[in-house]
Amino acid sequence: MIGLAEQVDAFLSHLKNERRLSRHTLAAYQHDLTALLKYACEADIDQAQDLKAADIRGLISQGHRKGLSGRSQQRKLSALRTFFDYLARESGVDLNPAQLVSAPKTPRRLPKTLDADQVSKLLMVEALSWHDVRDKAILELFYSSGLRLSELTACNKSSLSWDENTVLVRGKGNKERILPIGRHAQTALKDWLKVRDNAPTKGAEIDADALFISERGKRVSNTNVQARIKSWTRKQGNGLHVHPHMLRHSFASHILESSGDLRAIQELLGHADISTTQIYTHLDFQHLAQVYDQAHPRAARRAKPDSPAIFPEDKT
Repeated sequence: MIGLAEQVDAFLSHLKNERRLSRHTLAAYQHDLTALLKYACEADIDQAQDLKAADIRGLISQGHRKGLSGRSQQRKLSALRTFFDYLARESGVDLNPAQLVSAPKTPRRLPKTLDADQVSKLLMVEALSWHDVRDKAILELFYSSGLRLSELTACNKSSLSWDENTVLVRGKGNKERILPIGRHAQTALKDWLKVRDNAPTKGAEIDADALFISERGKRVSNTNVQARIKSWTRKQGNGLHVHPHMLRHSFASHILESSGDLRAIQELLGHADISTTQIYTHLDFQHLAQVYDQAHPRAARRAKPDSPAIFPEDKT
């Protein structure tokens, strides 16, 4: 009978070769299932069907004692449930002990965003070198189209459509979506493409299709982009700690404040579940007050010039 370790290997191979998950997602699955293997080994369990709900709870409790966050624990449970579902299909293991364990609750923190003025200041990049031209294009594309970091670094020159002013990106689960590019980002990208092929890189040859390249002429890495954005914000001396996902958060928050169209934001961000997008519904209270005063019939009639009439006195 195939042991648990061999079943984990077969499952990871299935995720890589059949489901074609990204290397980041594969690494997360491998990390969580390695924890399961270690726990099972310590408990002298070699077969998947011998794992019970109590064992899964023990594994989660072990993670809690190590200080793992609720989000990490939820991810681990999700990985285990998917693993046991796979075994049910492939090996006839009809019990999924992870389904009997509830995920620990975790407070949902609101994403940190920049306001419009902060974004404008950040994007005022003075391009003095080819690195600067590239960085400005990266920053503009992040904010213009709300890309994930991995989506931006994976972009190719062929991903751009200048007829439609759009960019084709491949998101989670290899799902493709087409996103509009704003006019400032269009200008920054065209400026970058003018210097890209002649950039004095250290490598033998430049990656032919990668949209953004490093000093070695290869596709920029996620770490490289994170470091460049950190360098830019430090250089500008604005005291902000800006990371790539903050620009994505700001993109979503600003469009939602202006349009109120949550479904459109979901499509633009590439969220499979709208509940993920709903975190962006945190609107500034003053913005809500203004909308109320402008839209509600009774508030509009009772509003006074010097004070917000959110709850006007009813004298009828």
